[in-house]
Amino acid sequence: MRAKFLRAMLVFLSCFVLLSLPACGSSLSTTGDNLINVRFSEVIHSIFYAPHYVAMGKGFFKGEGLHVDMVTSQGSDKGAAALLAGTADISLIGPETSVFVHNERGEKTLKVFYQLTGTDGTVLMSRKKETNFKWEDLEGKTIIGWRSGSAPNSVLKSVLNKNGVKNVTVIDNISAQAMVGAFESGKGDYIQVYEPIASTLEKAGRAFTVDSLSWEIGAFPETSYEATSDFIDANPDVIQKWSNAVYKATQWMNTHSAEEIATVLEPYFKETPRDIIVKSVDRYKHLKVWPESPVPTYEQLKILQDVLVENGLIKEGQRVRYDSVIERSFAEKAVKGGK
Repeated sequence: MRAKFLRAMLVFLSCFVLLSLPACGSSLSTTGDNLINVRFSEVIHSIFYAPHYVAMGKGFFKGEGLHVDMVTSQGSDKGAAALLAGTADISLIGPETSVFVHNERGEKTLKVFYQLTGTDGTVLMSRKKETNFKWEDLEGKTIIGWRSGSAPNSVLKSVLNKNGVKNVTVIDNISAQAMVGAFESGKGDYIQVYEPIASTLEKAGRAFTVDSLSWEIGAFPETSYEATSDFIDANPDVIQKWSNAVYKATQWMNTHSAEEIATVLEPYFKETPRDIIVKSVDRYKHLKVWPESPVPTYEQLKILQDVLVENGLIKEGQRVRYDSVIERSFAEKAVKGGK
């Protein structure tokens, strides 16, 4: 499994190596109102990343002189590839990609500069209502999960292992966009999803929450802002302004209700009813998915690499040094007011 995944991951990323070389020296463009245009790729579109949309909706990026040109990559592997190809300047992806790419390419690769989420954001849902759910209830069952090697897939498998669940099938070859459709067509007994999908399924009576994986995994650096080391070196002012904007958004969220946050999020989730957005924000606030500090820590990297080793995605000898994949100074300055 490890070899199969890494081959696929590295082939996907390596195909962009030559493309990335000339992109490293390219300059950023500006918009008509003199804002710096930053090409941004988010891994999926989810309320799990609410601070980012709040930074856009409340004008915190604009206040820092930035315009965000946002696309959704539908996978950390694709978001990482966009960075290497030079088609994205900043990506919101799982930090495991930095570990994988560093082991393949060396020092000049991808670096985490801001930790947006501090635990897993997925919800395990059952096709039928269950009372007193226990993880051992999954023996002999099938779960529609995420791509092998992704952060949510690794978290799920670690939680299953922690609870001694061995005889369970995790389907990991269905695209993110097709997971719900596959479940609703009768595939699988359980499904692992983010908000607002979880609350949408629950409201419709098509699936029922049995547990949030954050309760089981605890602290886990699931999603980070990353850029190539070359882009960071060439544009430290942009990275700092970006970090400042997102930190201001998180602080704003800390002092406002789910209802007020939902008002800001609505334009970014136009097909999601307001009550679902409110419920999603409430859930994530309750789970404390947005950390008080965005500074990536040594302990977070250790936790991440422990999970990667446990899941056979890297060998013990492939653990990477903190400073090889993390640049913490920008998040530290953001916390101190951006200076």
